[in-house]
Amino acid sequence: MLTEDERRRAAEEILRAERERVPIQQLSRTFPNMEIEDAYRVQDLWAEARIAKGARVIGHKIGLTSRAMQMASKITEPDYGRILDDAMYNDGAQIRADLFLKPRLEVELAFIMGEDLEGPGIRTYDVLRATEFVLPALEIIDYRTEVPRAIVDTIADNAAFGAIVVGGRTIRPMDIDVRWVGATLSKNGIIEESGVSAAVMGHPAAGIAWLVNKLHAVGARLKRGQIVLGGSFTRPVDIAKGDVIHADYGPLGAIGVSFI
Repeated sequence: MLTEDERRRAAEEILRAERERVPIQQLSRTFPNMEIEDAYRVQDLWAEARIAKGARVIGHKIGLTSRAMQMASKITEPDYGRILDDAMYNDGAQIRADLFLKPRLEVELAFIMGEDLEGPGIRTYDVLRATEFVLPALEIIDYRTEVPRAIVDTIADNAAFGAIVVGGRTIRPMDIDVRWVGATLSKNGIIEESGVSAAVMGHPAAGIAWLVNKLHAVGARLKRGQIVLGGSFTRPVDIAKGDVIHADYGPLGAIGVSFI
């Protein structure tokens, strides 16, 4: 475990990497005694610093929802981070690539909460009942530290969240079977990835149920109007300046963005 002073120093390192656009050494190497509890506390301190400078938390993201990614990270459950209002884009956006250090793109579904949702004991059907809308979304993941990374590095680094892009067709959660939303992800006209939403823990709402129960343990909950990224159902695709991205969700429409 780390001291509170060490946790604050770790959060300051992440903030410095963001500000200077230069990756820092892995926190797991700088602070070899860091544990998962420490990592989430570092994330809290990072978020508090960003909020103090005017950012606003508008939701959460869930990561490591696939078994393969969990095994690679040597962890048996997902992780989570915050979504800030200054990192949200709409379909058609031109996004500056230099805002990120090592950006990659993932295909996901976003859930818009229609009511507050608080654990414990939340299940998938509770999430669907509390969700007002579901819509296509892309997550830009980014690393503020060097690689390879331990799980504590990812958690402390806001679960590798960089930005969110939303678009396509907005639906109500009972209008379709949200387990079987399929999508393809194209970069510069070439399909790089494809997947189906059931790849996220069997049901994309399952990760959100997990999140609500985890938040309860730290005295928090999901709030009405917040957006939640349910987890990727494709592998991440590297992106760089000049890339044009098109994600096709079939009946749910598409999202297109370019990086300048």
